[in-house]
Amino acid sequence: MSWHPQYRSSKFRHVYGKAASKDKCYDCVPITRNVHDNHFCAVNPHFIAVVTECVGGGAFIVIPIQQTGKLDPHYPKICGHKGNVLDVKWNPFNDFVIASCSEDASVKIWDIPKHLLTRNITNPKKELLGHVRKVDLIEWHPTANNILFSSGYDYKIMIWNLDTREAVISNPVKILDAHKDVVLSMSFNTDGSLLATACRDRKIRLIDPRAGTVLQEASYKSHRVNKVLFLGNVKKLFSTGTSRWNNRQIALWDQNDLSVPLLEEDLDGSSGLLFPFYDSDTRMLYVAGKGDGNIRYYEISPEKPYLNYLTEYHSHLPQKGIGMMPKRGLEVSACEIFRFYKLIPTKSLIEPISMIVPRRSESYQEDIYPLTTGAQPALTAQEWLNGFNKGPLLVSLRPGSGAGNSLPRFLEPEPLTKTTDLSQHQGLGGRLPLEDMQKRSEMEDSRKQLQAEKKLRKNEQMHLSNGFDLSECPPPKTENELLQMFYRQQEEIRRLRELVNQRDIQIKQLELELKNLYMDIGSY
Repeated sequence: MSWHPQYRSSKFRHVYGKAASKDKCYDCVPITRNVHDNHFCAVNPHFIAVVTECVGGGAFIVIPIQQTGKLDPHYPKICGHKGNVLDVKWNPFNDFVIASCSEDASVKIWDIPKHLLTRNITNPKKELLGHVRKVDLIEWHPTANNILFSSGYDYKIMIWNLDTREAVISNPVKILDAHKDVVLSMSFNTDGSLLATACRDRKIRLIDPRAGTVLQEASYKSHRVNKVLFLGNVKKLFSTGTSRWNNRQIALWDQNDLSVPLLEEDLDGSSGLLFPFYDSDTRMLYVAGKGDGNIRYYEISPEKPYLNYLTEYHSHLPQKGIGMMPKRGLEVSACEIFRFYKLIPTKSLIEPISMIVPRRSESYQEDIYPLTTGAQPALTAQEWLNGFNKGPLLVSLRPGSGAGNSLPRFLEPEPLTKTTDLSQHQGLGGRLPLEDMQKRSEMEDSRKQLQAEKKLRKNEQMHLSNGFDLSECPPPKTENELLQMFYRQQEEIRRLRELVNQRDIQIKQLELELKNLYMDIGSY
């Protein structure tokens, strides 16, 4: 019997990591020296938030995503906490609201202005006071608006409803006290109806957050868990931790049976924590190590062997924390499927790392960009608290579909000039003075010219490259497509000729009106 090697077909087999050039990095950022095992970084399509080193309380900075290069040493901070900031998370449905938690046992909600920061922000929008010891973890609900989870060293997880007018909220809507030690990690399933936690007592718990009951508990002795991640669309859990021999270890669990892991694998003997990240659209799993510069990535499959190793991104610069960009902030024209923001405190640097699928075509690749989670909530806070479950609202990443927008949007500037309504002067007699007539004719002329130019610009935008958008439509490949392009070109030429003729007619009409006005004035 001959042996046949098994090859697995995958679109993501050749995914590679590409670090940004120095001018696209964020330099001179005072990254925190705190040794807590958190990301210390949160990213959305508009801003990057980083916990910083400061004296006398805790602070973090918010940098516009396009403001790369060296950071001003006196750049404004968000500094309302009395203790070190331990975690920051952006609201998934509002790119201008961020939550932070601190050693001062408080959670604060901040409004970030749409313009550049000019001074420190010290007054939060809301303050959540319920924990009695320091708060080290916060997570927003994935589908319900304004629902926030917080976990502290009092071993409690608190659920907060922010849909209130109160500036200080002291009573959470629910307290989960199922843990006997500090919670190290929290993760939701796709619709947010289940919560998975990793605790310092080495147990993984699957919790119904509204009922407060523990549905399942894993106490596997040979895997000491640090971080847990819900792989919602394949109904599995992924955890990172250490083995009995203190090797870094990963494990895969069945959501319905946490007694024994489906898969266990030792990675290496390093001591740094492993941060897992999951992309449900591509079913790719990324594992980044704290204290080293490597990022391993795998592909998840619903059947055995479940976890398929792809390759590893290598770097000599160690990472203290790492942030990830939501899918709606990626550059789809470059076939970018994931983007990390790597914190390098030894160089005070934040380095973006893009995961790219190599493709020759520059057009939109629909097979690697399925519908993804958008920026609109599926439920209100009260609906979720009343027991409703709903999956996230999905959007397309195709350019022009508006998937990257998150309310509130930037305000559009008001026009500097307003069109004068000349009809209100008609009641002042049949005639106007000569200067007023000339002003009127000049204003009408300029108004018509502006309207014609606006119409021309609008038509030019509607007819890019003879009716084709070059980023979406490739050049013609067949004779039929070539004929269609030719006919569209002819139609475009005809339309432009009509536009020129219309402007010539308008010019002649204006000349006749001026001549009539001069004749009327001469008769007086």
